[in-house]
Amino acid sequence: MRLIFKIFALPFLLVLSLLAAVLMFLYDVAGWFLSLASGILAVIAVGLFVLQHQPVGGVAFLVLAFLLSPYGLPAVAEFLIGLLDELNYSLRRFITS
Repeated sequence: MRLIFKIFALPFLLVLSLLAAVLMFLYDVAGWFLSLASGILAVIAVGLFVLQHQPVGGVAFLVLAFLLSPYGLPAVAEFLIGLLDELNYSLRRFITS
């Protein structure tokens, strides 16, 4: 019975391996662009604070810059990719046991 489960789990293992690799590549590429956008938004926020005297707009841009920084949404994406990768290794350990 366990052999049948292992045979059914093999396609899921292949799909998870490919999906984790593709998502990690996309995460790396998108992280570079999001870091660049975060820097630009931070500069705009400082400009709104200093030059335009609009603190509400500056705070809004700083919040957006934080969300696009490596500590915001990319950190959540990295956590989810890590969970997917851990599921992949768990399934791999089940098949090889």
